[in-house]
Amino acid sequence: MVGEALTPRGAADLARTFKALGDPVRLRVLSLIAARNGGEVCVCEITDAFDLTGPTISYHLKQLRGAGLVDCQRRGTWVYYWIVPAKLAGLSQFLDPTSPGIASFEPAAQG
Repeated sequence: MVGEALTPRGAADLARTFKALGDPVRLRVLSLIAARNGGEVCVCEITDAFDLTGPTISYHLKQLRGAGLVDCQRRGTWVYYWIVPAKLAGLSQFLDPTSPGIASFEPAAQG
C-alpha cells in the first residue's frame, strides 16, 4: 500500500484513524459532513439525521475529532463541524497503490 514502511508514530495515527472509521454511525456522520463539499454542518442537523440521542452523536463526533477527520467551532448554542481535507487526502494517498509511499503518516497541524 505504500512505497516505504510507516513510522511507529505514523502507524499509530493511521490505526487510530481507521478505528474511528470502523463504526457505521461514524462513517455516516463523516459522509453527512463531507457531502457539504467543504461546508459546515450544525450538530443539530447531524443529530436530526439519526435515530440516536444527542450524547451518542456527541460521542461519535468526539471520536472523529480525535482522529483528526473533522474539526468544529462553537457558535452560540450550536457547534458546527467540517471535514479536515488534509487528513482525508492522507488516507487516500495511503490507500492508493499508485501513490508514492508515505513513510510517516503524521497528523496534520491543527489550529
